[in-house]
Amino acid sequence: MSQINVPTMADYMAKGETPEILFWVGCAGSFDDRAKKITKAIVKILNHVNIKFAVLGTEESCTGDPAKRAGNEFLFQMQAMQNIQVLNGYEVKKIVTGCPHCFNTIKNEYPELGGKYEVLHHTQLVQQLIDSGKLKVEGGEFKGKKITFHDPCYLGRANNEYEAPRNIIQKLDAELNEMKRSRANGLCCGAGGAQMFKEAEKGNKEVNVERSEEALALNPDVIAVGCPFCMTMMRDGVKHFEKEDKVQVLDVSEMIAKANDL
Repeated sequence: MSQINVPTMADYMAKGETPEILFWVGCAGSFDDRAKKITKAIVKILNHVNIKFAVLGTEESCTGDPAKRAGNEFLFQMQAMQNIQVLNGYEVKKIVTGCPHCFNTIKNEYPELGGKYEVLHHTQLVQQLIDSGKLKVEGGEFKGKKITFHDPCYLGRANNEYEAPRNIIQKLDAELNEMKRSRANGLCCGAGGAQMFKEAEKGNKEVNVERSEEALALNPDVIAVGCPFCMTMMRDGVKHFEKEDKVQVLDVSEMIAKANDL
């Protein structure tokens, strides 16, 4: 595998330069083995279009989203203020994230604590790159494949972004099939609101099993996601039905990277 070049904000600062974009990797993208592949795909896309970008590296801390959703406002503000201090210290203006949870928190909850930035989800950035002609997309291995897209709660309902991921999938010459519950009526994968980190409550079925069942009913080749937590939940659901050899669960960024042989 070719060497992936990822400079840090400190590297740029040492050269007296400023990158165009800060790539906020997030906890999942940094530590979860499956989500690291999403991080690599985003980096490959950024390198491919020659965008000057950087990461915070060891200076990046959790956004505080899980703490806030679990009701610990004090811990959230501590984590947020620490991050804002670092971001403002580097005079960051534009941030792209691989995770809708990070995206939502930095975009909507950091401003009142003094952290005001232009924040993009990676699918929004990819759409901008395609629209501006900087990124050409071929169907590649996804041409003619049946794909269904699962809306992440914090990208869709929380921030009203439904089109960017779908537009990208359609650029792959793929057949996009919608689940009954999609867009504003989408069903949560079961991980949001810090549910990822606690035991399931009483009920007759796990939420991710219910959602995966809906996706698998369409007989897709690929279940596309835009969130590392959705990735975990949908993969677990596909495994539950023993379909992992037939159905891939891929992030939209991975699909773009694969289609372009990055």
